[in-house]
Amino acid sequence: MRKSHPVRRAVLATAATVSGIVLLLTLKPGSDQGSADAAGGAVPPAAAQSPQGGAQTIANGTVTGDAADTQYGAVQVRLTVSGGKITEAEAVQSPKGGQSDQINANAVPKLNQAAITAQSGEIDAVSGATYTSTGYKKSLQSALDKAKAAGAAESGNGQGGAGSAQALGDGTVTGDAAQTQYGAVQVRLTVSGGKITEAEAVQSPKGGQSDQINANAVPKLNQAAITAQSGEIDAVSGATYTSTGYKKSLQSALDKAKAAGAAESAGASAADASTGDGSAGSGGNAQAALKDGIVTGDAAQTEYGAVQVRITVEGGKITKAEAVQAPKGGQSDRVTNQSVPRLNQAVVKTGGADIDAVSGATYTSAGYKKSLQSALDQAGG
Repeated sequence: MRKSHPVRRAVLATAATVSGIVLLLTLKPGSDQGSADAAGGAVPPAAAQSPQGGAQTIANGTVTGDAADTQYGAVQVRLTVSGGKITEAEAVQSPKGGQSDQINANAVPKLNQAAITAQSGEIDAVSGATYTSTGYKKSLQSALDKAKAAGAAESGNGQGGAGSAQALGDGTVTGDAAQTQYGAVQVRLTVSGGKITEAEAVQSPKGGQSDQINANAVPKLNQAAITAQSGEIDAVSGATYTSTGYKKSLQSALDKAKAAGAAESAGASAADASTGDGSAGSGGNAQAALKDGIVTGDAAQTEYGAVQVRITVEGGKITKAEAVQAPKGGQSDRVTNQSVPRLNQAVVKTGGADIDAVSGATYTSAGYKKSLQSALDQAGG
């Protein structure tokens, strides 16, 4: 066998050593994760700059999710969004009474904070409050869906600016009844030209001291809603419960009006696209189509008794109106027999709640219109 020359072996060993040192020096910076991140080599620029999934913009303002029923009562969440971020979350409804009070006093604040932290519906349940947590998450997701839909509508209409207010749909809308310790409060708004032109409490606590308190508070709250053009109104001193209920129902009405406004905007955009000049669009003043069927409004209490109206809708039009309840006894019989047929006929003729009171039947007419509007709300008008 032929032996290697000593000089050759030395040269080869030296070359191997140098190569190894060079290789180690080359690899060392890559083994330091902090150095790699700083240099940007470990994360592609696009991945570093774009959030996972491209989060959908949510509209600024206040939005209330649908009430989610649980075994122990309903949970309903309201979100406040500013700059496209959730800045406040609150449960406007949660199970009450017995052990529920203790459980929710602990759980609800944690769920509210979790919604703000997560900026989504992906929040953990609170230990020991499984039903409340489940209902909260359902209503939270409903609120987020509404805020995202509104955000998409704003973006589509070029109104995606951080401070853009969402337009209200024209018409009359009634908020959900808000329960208080002394009775329900329910607010109805009239919107014209995208502005609140009238606010009224169609329900408020009655009897005893409540009559005096609300005679003073409700007109002030009504005026405040018109002045503020939002749900951000101050409570009336001495009427805390009524004010709280009023604000909850007011916000519910505003949410419905905003949803109607978004739907009208989307419809107008579609009309513009199809006609080229928007001639098919009817603007914000068109009455929403009514769903076919028979619907009965809520009973409206008057000084002489309840009035409750039922309407029949066919082909999107009111074909029949009737009072299934009206004041009875004494002079009320004569007044009711004279006024109710006129009111029924007026509804069919106008196709809505914009009807005049019958002379000499002020209370019956007012109750009739309130119950009629409730029926129209249920029918989608």
